[in-house]
This record gives sequence, structure tokens and C-alpha cells, in this order.
Amino acid sequence: MTEHAAETRFTTPADFAATQAAAGTAFDAAGYRIPDVQGLRLGTFAGMPALLLEAQGARAAIAVHGGHLLSWAPDGHEDVLWLSPALAPAPAAIRGGVPVIWPYFGRQGQGDDVPSHGFARTVRWQVASARRDADGSLRLTLAPPALDGLPLTLRMELHVGATLEQRLVTTNTGDAPVVFTQALHSYFRVSDVHRVRVQGLDGLRFLDKNDGYAEHPQRGDWQLDDARDPGRSDYIYRDAPGRYVLDDAGLDRRIELVTGGSRSLVVWNPGEASAERSSDMGHGAWRGFLCLEAANAGPDRIALAPGATHTLMQQVRVLPRD
Repeated sequence: MTEHAAETRFTTPADFAATQAAAGTAFDAAGYRIPDVQGLRLGTFAGMPALLLEAQGARAAIAVHGGHLLSWAPDGHEDVLWLSPALAPAPAAIRGGVPVIWPYFGRQGQGDDVPSHGFARTVRWQVASARRDADGSLRLTLAPPALDGLPLTLRMELHVGATLEQRLVTTNTGDAPVVFTQALHSYFRVSDVHRVRVQGLDGLRFLDKNDGYAEHPQRGDWQLDDARDPGRSDYIYRDAPGRYVLDDAGLDRRIELVTGGSRSLVVWNPGEASAERSSDMGHGAWRGFLCLEAANAGPDRIALAPGATHTLMQQVRVLPRD
């Protein structure tokens, strides 16, 4: 359930450093097991070991590193996701696609002794199950390795077809309540971030990280060149309804995002000054994406009783422009 109690203060698991370091070693493809399912194979994508999916209606790629969705391209469309042209090698986090942010967003409620955005995105994941449905779509369940002393477990469920559905399922395996935050940090490919709009936010209120998390009202569609703070965006929208449309005239498409299990949406683009300081983004590449993140962040926290489970969901599809 959603809760306003203080976040659980996590400590870095004793085996995390070794588990993360192992993710930076040579990948043993022969020893990595995946189910024998039509349309699913192990290969590489953008130079990374990845699960390659050929489903009815779409292609997709999921990195072994971080359980990271790298690509989803419905038939007849360019890839919906953006991936940096300047990726850092594993075990560094992957820039682009859909990073899994868990069990805390940024370092919300945490100290400086834990890695930013949690423990899931820089370790190798395993495939727990896979199947092909009668309609030709593919369903996969993946999970990161269990970590010593962490009272939560995580699995990710993916349904890949003409519509993409992604779920983060968190279970409290400990003997005390846990309060956590999380996100599916989706980087959507756009023609030019200055030329897109996000519908579904008018009238909501957002917390602006670039303004000390001060709260502001949203008037009309989101645009990067908002007169109040043009050229960048690091907003957490509160009490968000769960359906948004990214309208991109340059690519002549609309991306519909439907979320569940959250009351917040993060809208992020670093803008030119911040992006040019990043070593894993590439010169000028920031113009090519906008992050819309299904999240539990800011005041939207999830409290799990022992044995309880919570699911964060996003559903994505490409719509024609009117």
C-alpha cells in the first residue's frame, strides 16, 4: 500500500560488491540457461549480452546486465526506446532503455554509503521462466540474484508484443515492515525533445528537483521549454492519474504510457549543460530522449508488511497521430 512513513534505511548487502564485480567479468554464454521457447535466444545487442525476442508484433532486447530492457520496436515503427551512443562497460549502469530503480529512487531516504538508484541495475539477472502465448507474444520472468540481508526480493515480468507490459513485483521476505521507493526509468526515443509534448499532466502538481523540490502547478501539456525553467526537467508529478501520451510530431507518432501501482510520474531530461558533463551520454544525445518514469518516489512510498507483495506496472503502445 502507499504510505507516508519514513523510508527504510537500507545498508549495502555484504555480498553486493562481489556480485556487482562478477557482472563486469567475461560473460559465459554457454553457462547461461534460458528456456527453449520459439522467438527467444541469447545473443548481443549494442555490444552487450542480451536476450533477443522475436514476438508477433514486435522485437525486443533485454540485457543480462541489470535485467535491462534495451529495445522494443513494434512492427512498422522505429525503436520506442533510446540507448546512449556512449555506454560505459559493465558493471556500470546502462544509460538508456529501461533501468530498474530499486529498492530506492536516487538516494531517497538513504545515506551516501549506498549506490544511487539501488542494487538491481548493476548485477546480472537470470531468466526464471518464459513462454510464447497463442497470439505469438512472449512472456518472460527475470530476477536479480538474492543479496544477503536484504529483506526484499524482486522479479520482473515482461509481456512483449504489439503492446509492451512490464511489471516489478516486490515481496517482503523479512519479519518487519519495509518502506521503499522505485521506478521504471524509461528513456523514450524522440525526434527532438524540444518538439514533443506530454499530455495527461494538465492541472497536476509537481516537485521540481532543480528548485529544491518546491511544488508547482502544471498548466497545459508538459514541454521542455516551460517559461518557468526552460531547457531541462526533473519533475515528480504527484497524484498522477496513470495515463499519459508523448506526442512527437517529428517521428509522426504518439506513445501511450499507462501505469499502475503508483501515484507519481517522473519526467526527466537533463538539458544541455548537465548532459554535456555526463561521460556516458554522448555529445548532443540528450535531445533524442525523454524519460517518463512509472514510479513510487517523493511522497509516494510503498509500505510492505512481512509476506506482502507490491506490483509496479507500465504498459506502452504506439498510437498514430490524429
